[in-house]
Amino acid sequence: MLKKYFFSLIFLFISIQIGSIQKVAEAQTVVPEVTTSKSLCPAQLSSTINTIINRSEFSRGRWGILIKTLSSDKILYSQDSQKYFIPASNIKLFTTAVALQKLGSDFRIRTSIYDDGNGILRVVGRGDPSFKNPQLRLLTKQLYQQGIREINQLIVDDSYFQGEVVHSSWEWEDIQADYGAPVNSLILNENASELSFLPQNIGQPLQLKWTEPTEAYQWKIENNTITTQADKPSFVEINRDLKGQILRIKGQLAVNSQPEITAIAVFDPISNFLKQFRHNLITVGITVKETVISNLNKNGKEIAAVESPPLSELLIETNVNSNNLYAEALLRSLAIKKPREINQNTADIGLQVMKETLTQLGVEPESYVIVDGSGLSRKNLTTPAALVQVLQAIDKSPQREIFRASLPIAGMTGSLKNRLINTAAAGIVQGKTGSMTGVSALSGYVNSANYEPLVFSIMVNQSEQPNKIVRTAIDEIVVLLTQLKRC
Repeated sequence: MLKKYFFSLIFLFISIQIGSIQKVAEAQTVVPEVTTSKSLCPAQLSSTINTIINRSEFSRGRWGILIKTLSSDKILYSQDSQKYFIPASNIKLFTTAVALQKLGSDFRIRTSIYDDGNGILRVVGRGDPSFKNPQLRLLTKQLYQQGIREINQLIVDDSYFQGEVVHSSWEWEDIQADYGAPVNSLILNENASELSFLPQNIGQPLQLKWTEPTEAYQWKIENNTITTQADKPSFVEINRDLKGQILRIKGQLAVNSQPEITAIAVFDPISNFLKQFRHNLITVGITVKETVISNLNKNGKEIAAVESPPLSELLIETNVNSNNLYAEALLRSLAIKKPREINQNTADIGLQVMKETLTQLGVEPESYVIVDGSGLSRKNLTTPAALVQVLQAIDKSPQREIFRASLPIAGMTGSLKNRLINTAAAGIVQGKTGSMTGVSALSGYVNSANYEPLVFSIMVNQSEQPNKIVRTAIDEIVVLLTQLKRC
């Protein structure tokens, strides 16, 4: 969702294909071969799973699996469950469980405007990942309703989150895309720019249309696209240079094709916020003489504010849709639980809180290595046992129902919506997916009517097979769990 951020070979450019820009959305239509009419005794489970994972196409990959009864420590199946695997977005299970434990389900993130006197207004963000144009317009409306028609100086304070806005180990192709957007204190529209490509007359370049017209002024476009004859193959690729401001676009759309829509990460989130806020102010009739980006942390009287939805709703977006930006914002929000030193990296503080809380939940400290909140980094490592431990612990806590509500449901919602359809697992399996090149994971719960509730973690690493093939095998195993009976 791989090379390090500063890997020397990326001095040229890395293409992002529009068709794969959502690669960490992780939803694929996969229907396992296992039928829904079978039943299985627990004693048969090991041999049946081994038949799946020992297929020739998986001979070079690594499988890590742990399946247990939810209410006890009874192990039904284990394969390298104490060894490290790259978990991809399964890391979000740690992040969201800890956020719920430490912040509480009613926690909200506030964005404020302060009056510093003499016509100076200061906007202070605290990392609300849900802050979008409607919230920006609401802040503008609040100022207008108070009779403000002129601002001598508009200060944007982005200092609440300290440290790098992208992790140094995130891949370059990821941080160009919307799912790898930078994480800062004043987030707007998930720090992404959405644009559409529309066919024109045959032989003409494609038309670019930004969802927010002001976005067009932030980019320098090199448009090397073309409109082709009807029913010709279509593709569009975007390259962003290392400094971020130049977009090089190539590809083609047939004259009779539908528009292609994609989103890319903004390269300067705070400038993006400031430009769009100033545009909103001017639109309603509030003039702005000067704009400044400052991190002085000097706040006067709060005169306008908006709050995010409660954490219970933020968790749903984080897990159901596997939203990386939300996960990273929640990781940094954990820092409020510790005293902060000046210029101390906020994400690092959040990681300290996460490790302490996981230990309190009974997760063995040596069973994981976590470097970010989303799972985008390949430096994240965890054992299947650690994921099962956190799933068991949170299920015994008072936040059980809220956490369960944040997980995708097989065949119904989020990244599992198009998986396990028409199988016995549909509607009764809740889990979190994880996917990147060579990595596929699924961890969660099985709520079977014929057997006691189960908790499981399945991770596959170092596979050269397409993720669709690996997911199919994972889903076959999950269906087996729904077929268990007492015998």
